[in-house]
Amino acid sequence: MNPYILATLLFGMGLGTTITFASSHWLLAWMGLEMNTLAIIPLMAQHHHPRAVEATTKYFLTQATAAATLLFASVTNAWLTGQWEIQQITHPLPSTMITLALALKIGLAPLHAWLPEVLQGLDLTTGLVLSTWQKLAPFALILQLQPSSSTLLIILGLTSTLIGGWGGLNQTQLRKILAYSSIAHLGWMILILQFSPSITLLTLLTYFIMTFSTFLAFKLNDSTNINTLATSWAKAPALTALMPLILLSLGGLPPLTGFMPKWLILQELTKQGLAPTATLAALSALLSLYFYLRLSYAMTLTISPNNLTGSTPWRLPSTQLTYPLATSTAMTICLLPLTPAISALLTS
Repeated sequence: MNPYILATLLFGMGLGTTITFASSHWLLAWMGLEMNTLAIIPLMAQHHHPRAVEATTKYFLTQATAAATLLFASVTNAWLTGQWEIQQITHPLPSTMITLALALKIGLAPLHAWLPEVLQGLDLTTGLVLSTWQKLAPFALILQLQPSSSTLLIILGLTSTLIGGWGGLNQTQLRKILAYSSIAHLGWMILILQFSPSITLLTLLTYFIMTFSTFLAFKLNDSTNINTLATSWAKAPALTALMPLILLSLGGLPPLTGFMPKWLILQELTKQGLAPTATLAALSALLSLYFYLRLSYAMTLTISPNNLTGSTPWRLPSTQLTYPLATSTAMTICLLPLTPAISALLTS
């Protein structure tokens, strides 16, 4: 892609997100979301492959549906209450409609069906942008909306953690597994949103760091399914040794960074008297942990079958920068001891 066009599109995505962040009026927020969607579409379809075009079309249709529902709900709210302010959503009807529209935008279950299909059709770089940056603007609106319907948020959160774990169990494609991982993590964030927005932000931040290192590691190895993971020993032995730690951090195992948000969320849910919800969420995390263990096993404990003894797969040296990957990997593995400091920063 032409670097000037790429710069323009990235600027458009940044501007769309910033407009949504800064807006207090529904029309302006809607406009920011639309700019965001329209800027990423050429990036998604840049490889003129039928799969990429199909994924782009699915993404456009779901985002357009969500944006239309959002606009309709905000107009309904203005009609019922005479208010266009984001924080003045008092009527339950527009509040529920907007929550569901934003859930469709970020891919919360049961409105998640588009996300694995779309992510599977993209390359890993665009997939990373879709899994991280594109979640920011809708999340900013969900944060401003609360306290909306608390039961609805808990149902969305629990359904997402369960489906995010269940859906990834039988997958062999890494991008689909990462999509279900994204759905499960979003479920955890939505679950705690109304009780502690600061923990939601912490979870979002740690999810971004962990997903960033996972996508970059897969990109360095040029892996898109489980079978190609087995060849990574020959390509990057040091990274292959660290990769299980990154994956288990995504799964939320102590003493890795990913344990921090889950620990704080379960603690907060128990404090709020929602012990059954916390138990269900913790059990659903075991489902996710299974497929991360499966990936770890495929990557580090299996060797790719070769016809000749000791032959390595033919490959070109990777041109990818390793500094971002090194930084994010260190953060993915080592941040748990800093939990008190990070919590204090977010709550102050």
